[in-house]
Amino acid sequence: MNKTSQLGKPTFRRRLWSGLLLCVGLYLVICTGCASFQRRLIYYPALSSREQVDQMAQSARLERWTNSAGQFIGLKRPSPRQPAEGTVMITYGNGSTAVGCEHYVNDMQNVAAFDVFILEYPGYADRSGMPSQKDIFRAADESFQMLSTNKPVYLVGESLGTGVAAYLAGTYTNKVAGVVLISPFNCMTDVAQNHFPLLPVRLLLVDRFPSEKYLRHYQGKVGITVDGKDTVVPEKFGLRLYHDYDGPKKLWEFPDGGHIQIKEQPSEFWNEVVEFWQTGQ
Repeated sequence: MNKTSQLGKPTFRRRLWSGLLLCVGLYLVICTGCASFQRRLIYYPALSSREQVDQMAQSARLERWTNSAGQFIGLKRPSPRQPAEGTVMITYGNGSTAVGCEHYVNDMQNVAAFDVFILEYPGYADRSGMPSQKDIFRAADESFQMLSTNKPVYLVGESLGTGVAAYLAGTYTNKVAGVVLISPFNCMTDVAQNHFPLLPVRLLLVDRFPSEKYLRHYQGKVGITVDGKDTVVPEKFGLRLYHDYDGPKKLWEFPDGGHIQIKEQPSEFWNEVVEFWQTGQ
C-alpha cells in the first residue's frame, strides 16, 4: 500500500465527520430558530387602528364588546328578534379578526334569534397584548364569564379558534349547550408535525391547543366540519377529533372544500347546526 492511499483514508474520514457535524449543527440551528420564533409561525395578527375597527364594525352592524373595566374584548350584535333564543360566542381562525366574522353573524341570525359575541384575541386588530395560547385562553375565560347564562350558550370556532372553543367547552362543561368546530384539529402538534416532518415538533412546540384533551371533559353536542382539499389543516386531523369524541356529535364532510370553506348553502348549513344543537338530530 502506497503512502498516498494511507493518507487518503484519514482525510476522507475527517471530511465525512466534518460534513456530519456540519449537518447536525445546521439542524440544531434550524430547530433553535423554529423554537425561538414559533409564535411568529403560528399567529398572523391583522392589526388595525381603533378608528379602522370602529369603521369596519359600523359597516358590519357590529358594536364594541367591552369588559367591566371598559376594555375592548371583541364585537357583538344582539339578535334583531328579541327575546333571543340563545347566545353564541365565536372564536375565529388565525388570519381573521372579530370583524371578519360578520358573515357568521349574518348567517346565524338569518336562521335563529341568537345574540352573537365575537372574541378578539390579544394582539389582534386594536386589542393590546401579544397572542399566545395562555393569553388567548385567559381572554376567552374572561369573555365567556361575561355571557348571560339565562339562555343556552353555544360556541362556534374556526381553525385556530376551534382549539379555543374546545378549551371553553371542556372548562365550562355545564354552561355550554353546544359547539360547532369548523376545520378543526385534534392537537396543533400533530398538524405542525405534518407540515414539518423532519423537525422534532412535539418537543419544540409550546402552544399546543390540545382540543381532544379538552373535549374529553365535555359531554354536550359537538358538530365538526372537515374539508377534503384543506391543505392548512388536512381533514384527517378533524376526523381524529370527531372519532375520539364520545358525546353526541355530527359530522359535515365537504370533499371539495378548502380550509374553512363550507361547501353548502349557509342557510341550509346553519339550519342543520341549530337543529342539531336544539334536538341532537
